[in-house]
Amino acid sequence: MTDFFQNGVIATLHNLTDRSTESLEKELLEWSAKRPMSLILPCLYSELQGAALENIIEQLSKASYITEIIIGLDAANKEEFEHAQEFFSKLPQHHVILWNDGTRLKKIDQDINEHSLAPDQLGKGRNVWYCLGYFLASGKSKAVALHDCDVLTYDRSIPAKLLYPVIHPTFDYVFCKGYYYRAHDGHFSGRVSRLLVLPLLTAIKQSLGSHDYLDFLGSFRYVLAGEFSMRADVVNSLRIPSDWGLEIGILSEMHRRYSNQHICQVDIADCYDHKHQILSENDQSGGLSKMSVDISKIIFRKLATQGITLSQEQFRTIKAAYYRRALDLIDNYSNDAAMNELHVDRHKEESTVELFAQNIMDAGDMYFTNPMETPFMPTWSRVVSAIPDIFSNLYKAVAEDNK
Repeated sequence: MTDFFQNGVIATLHNLTDRSTESLEKELLEWSAKRPMSLILPCLYSELQGAALENIIEQLSKASYITEIIIGLDAANKEEFEHAQEFFSKLPQHHVILWNDGTRLKKIDQDINEHSLAPDQLGKGRNVWYCLGYFLASGKSKAVALHDCDVLTYDRSIPAKLLYPVIHPTFDYVFCKGYYYRAHDGHFSGRVSRLLVLPLLTAIKQSLGSHDYLDFLGSFRYVLAGEFSMRADVVNSLRIPSDWGLEIGILSEMHRRYSNQHICQVDIADCYDHKHQILSENDQSGGLSKMSVDISKIIFRKLATQGITLSQEQFRTIKAAYYRRALDLIDNYSNDAAMNELHVDRHKEESTVELFAQNIMDAGDMYFTNPMETPFMPTWSRVVSAIPDIFSNLYKAVAEDNK
């Protein structure tokens, strides 16, 4: 269920023939001798008790080409960390758990914070940042992939498809993003991507004119997908946000640092289902409401770094253009769903668009009232410059925890 079109500024690698996972893994295993690969799994302790992670571990246990699995564990006390060690012991690959709430890693965080370089927000972004730091400290692999731990439709083809483009000896890609479509219980999912990002990019183009950054983001079929891979030399100077703008922020970094020819996206699943965030229409500090604000701010700030001047009048125009385009898209999604025997709740979709439209304006206000906000965490190259022995200390701390 795919097409062969290359209609963006980056390469799209399709699922044209349903090539077997075993066939992909055979080549990856051969290449792993010279190009070993790591996988990062950021998770909350609560996900160990969910419906998805046990199957993920079972699937990954058969992925023999993976050299190292790095598990970032948040929200776990000592007893829960010990349970996590037992839970992940089923993995035959070399694996470690970053116990982010443990004494040793808290000490690492304090040392970094003394130089005002530690992440100041808890969450997935911080978890991923420390896992990437450990990946560099370990030095075991030439490439790394990342995916979430709540994927209900998971199979081991996902990391294989993510890593194949950046490991292939004749491909020139340094970064690969996964894509898929989202559905749950017969309903379209992916509301932030469908109803915020895509119409917002169109609205900005209508208001400010075409821009290569907007064309770049618009080329990704699922811009907010949390599944990606990259070569090791990309990681050291990567700046990522600590908030819900993580995925957009990483793409922005790729656009800033690399030619489009070095970036691709790959079809990793026919259908993808994982944990669904609440809309949180009455609380902008959580759920999809917070996500929409964070993502909007990231896009606006990136445009500013490109030399584009934004005004309050422009934000009002962008909001109006967004609202019209988003409502038009609901018609398209509704028709698409009907033809595929899926369902779209038009009332909920339009209510979501109304919330996102208000949050776009709020994000614009925040952009003006706090121009010095720096949502990005520092690069690991900067941390090493400030604390030369940080990698050895981080590696040792993780090793001590995992004894």
